[in-house]
Amino acid sequence: MNLNDTIEDDKAAAGQSVGAVRSAGKKVFLKTYGCQMNVYDSQRMSDALAADGYSSTETVEDADLVLLNTCHIREKAAEKVYSELGRLRDLKAEHAAVGRELTIGVAGCVAQAEGREILRRSPTVDLVIGPQTYHRLPDALARVRRGEKVVETDYALEDKFEHLPQPTRRDIVARGVTAFLTVQEGCDKFCTFCVVPYTRGSEVSRSVAQIVAEAEQFAAAGVRELTLLGQNVNAWHGVGPQGADWGLGQLLERLSQIPGLTRLRYTTSHPRDMDDALIAAHRDLPAVMPYLHLPVQSGSDRILKAMNRRHTAADYLALIDKIRAARHDIALSGDFIVGFPGETDDDFEATLNLVRAVRYAQAYSFKYSPRPGTPGADMADHVPESVKDARLQRLQALLSEHQRDFTVSSVGKTMSVLIEKPGRLPGQRVGRSPWLQPVIVDETAGEIGDIIEVRITRAGPASLFAEPVSSAG
Repeated sequence: MNLNDTIEDDKAAAGQSVGAVRSAGKKVFLKTYGCQMNVYDSQRMSDALAADGYSSTETVEDADLVLLNTCHIREKAAEKVYSELGRLRDLKAEHAAVGRELTIGVAGCVAQAEGREILRRSPTVDLVIGPQTYHRLPDALARVRRGEKVVETDYALEDKFEHLPQPTRRDIVARGVTAFLTVQEGCDKFCTFCVVPYTRGSEVSRSVAQIVAEAEQFAAAGVRELTLLGQNVNAWHGVGPQGADWGLGQLLERLSQIPGLTRLRYTTSHPRDMDDALIAAHRDLPAVMPYLHLPVQSGSDRILKAMNRRHTAADYLALIDKIRAARHDIALSGDFIVGFPGETDDDFEATLNLVRAVRYAQAYSFKYSPRPGTPGADMADHVPESVKDARLQRLQALLSEHQRDFTVSSVGKTMSVLIEKPGRLPGQRVGRSPWLQPVIVDETAGEIGDIIEVRITRAGPASLFAEPVSSAG
């Protein structure tokens, strides 16, 4: 696992509406919590709902169906879902008072983890559906319309991706010039702090043929940058065209051959699955961007062992050296948990020392949050919240210092930027550097989807500003 642990934070947990399906009929409001894989799942659910006659709405009051695609990584995220369900209960009552029906569904990891408990705590919910069964969503809604309360959380025997309708070219175009593509789901690592193996199941890899076909579809619709997703994405493995076993490095090489796909990324990785072929892909494939999210969680060997990470701090640092030797300009991103049960001041100092050694360009850091059913929740010596708070502030101050240094170091450099969308201010466009930094340019610099060469002129608090040098494609 690590994808949810990597990306989910308070901002992500606040939710974002997703999807633009264009079929006549009832309207769906779909709200997504958590990680990038949930965003991808929401898009695929939107595709399935479009085939079932639903169109999307960005206004919850207009919806006939409200679907919450949930995250269960942290207690705060799960409780926000229940708070949202309380508000939807009132909306459902308002609809009923004027003769309108409102169907409420909960999908994703909270649905998988809590199942019928959701119906007990929120009786106005009509549908609970887990992440392995969302291809059954139209059938589940048909059962709801017949008066059932539906809970679909059994792990599907069939391949859900084989049963999902393909997104239309129009929908892909509407989603922009970057896209996510799930290649792997689940996790077999069983880190003691993590609920993902219980909510997403064991590691499953999609086939090469499925992945290539979907990537080609994205490229044909104008997608320039593709991010491969998995809870433990570098554990992906499959059978290549000649019957050879492939890992993620070989898959990236195959995807780099697709015309139009000029940028490839992947997240989230586990250090134990970072093999030589994948490192070589960073060295040899220009399409693979020089940015790697490689969570470590702690710099203390004692805490890493308690977390069941199955690597030491020295193992991790040696791996970083190997990766940087292959790609000297690579930027590293990481995850950190402070206040894991039993963490002492010395353990925390070891984490700070590892951060100083690596100097992350970006990182996500959280206080330990016990999740029911995980071994960590039952451990002794839980750290007081006040200590967690103090440690988190110190860690985040150090990470922010390094992130600022990385941002400022870009000033004066020339780099390629993929223009993704209009800027907030008139006359601006926003692109993305190879290192995932937002870059603001004048709208005359190029069109959305162009990759241009720019020189970074200054660094703002959250983005870079640039002037074009020449077009690169």
